[in-house]
Amino acid sequence: MSPLDAPRDPRNSDLEAALVEAREAYSAARPRSAAIHARAREVMPGGNTRTVLFYTPFPTAMVRGEGARVWDADGRDYVDFCGEYTAGLFGHSEHRILDAVKAAMDHGVNLAAVGENEGKLAALICARFPSVEQVRFTNSGTEANIMALAGARGFTGRTEVLAFRGGYHGGVFTFPVGVPTSPVNLPIPMRFADYNDAEGAARAIREAGDALAAVIVEPMQGSAGCIPATREFLIALREACTETGAVLVFDEVMTSRHGFGGLQQRMGVTPDMTTFGKYMAGGMSFGAFGGRRDIMAMFDGHRAGAMPHAGTFNNNVLSMAAGCVALGEIFDEAAAEALFARGEALKASVNAACARHGVAVHFTGTGSMLSPHFRPGPVTAPYKASVAEEQMRELFFFDMLAAGIYLARRGMVALMLPVTDADCARFVAAVEEFCAARKPVLAAA
Repeated sequence: MSPLDAPRDPRNSDLEAALVEAREAYSAARPRSAAIHARAREVMPGGNTRTVLFYTPFPTAMVRGEGARVWDADGRDYVDFCGEYTAGLFGHSEHRILDAVKAAMDHGVNLAAVGENEGKLAALICARFPSVEQVRFTNSGTEANIMALAGARGFTGRTEVLAFRGGYHGGVFTFPVGVPTSPVNLPIPMRFADYNDAEGAARAIREAGDALAAVIVEPMQGSAGCIPATREFLIALREACTETGAVLVFDEVMTSRHGFGGLQQRMGVTPDMTTFGKYMAGGMSFGAFGGRRDIMAMFDGHRAGAMPHAGTFNNNVLSMAAGCVALGEIFDEAAAEALFARGEALKASVNAACARHGVAVHFTGTGSMLSPHFRPGPVTAPYKASVAEEQMRELFFFDMLAAGIYLARRGMVALMLPVTDADCARFVAAVEEFCAARKPVLAAA
């Protein structure tokens, strides 16, 4: 029998119809956001300037935030579970950070000079992350990864880098499963291995031998759906890199929030270099790369032939001032552990809700970050989602918005410190309602 003659699963047509209805309801409730997007399309390709914020029919435009809440241009309010993709850890109105930024502005914005705060912030980072003996600042996590790999290549005298399918290390290092290499990726010779395949990754590192300058890995893949690495996998990378002389780089741009010393401390595996970004400057632009003293010495201007590292805003006074308060006064060990525990409890609660309804929806993650997958768990490696899975994900996003929950379009949640137990309960209730209402179009567990 031809596939065209096969009976069609009615769930597919029902899912498509539900999605059309959800899109129409979304659009009807947000005329001002639609108008903002239409005007922006005249002068900006796609109507925006940050790919992760683009979605159809148009993105919701936000106009205000306070604590853990945001308001859109049409007057609707939401509990913010997006958390600016982990950068918004402190919420929208933490007065200690706002006071630090205002004080810095009062003393001049662009001074074209070093300042005392950059040394203070560097000391805070070095004191809490096991791998970091010295550190330098950038403007974003993307830049941090660029400079870390440049440093590793300069230090080893080698050229190639091993990354993992499904990994994301910034706009110029993106490796989604099943997608050809992005034309915006930097032209660095890359090798690839499968995430969480300890044996295969170790073999790939050893086969590369003297050609391999660095291995870069997220201790939890964020963009791929909050998929944690196993300790066995990270240990295998550590041992193979030690054996071959390749520099092991942990991209903790997102995951450094998962403990006082990041996931490297929680997992008990120490890389040679670590990259940072997101929340560390209290919501201001920020990135950093650091590691062993001998590797970081490649950037020591006191040494002849030091590698250059430019960036007008690397040590901008706003980020440096906010970062000293964010890491030095607010996000201490107790706060990090409490946030981690809250996220773990939330993940357990939403997975229990999905299980009660017998649907193939499963949340993965570590600590305060989690993402839904519209297939049975456990999910331990990145994958290329089916069309139906992507439709379910989009439907989930629209339903959560309708329930007053703002999260990433891909479904990712990043908890903010101001999020309360009541907010988490509201999130669980919204997931439960989604599973109940959409059960006819969701796959069975």
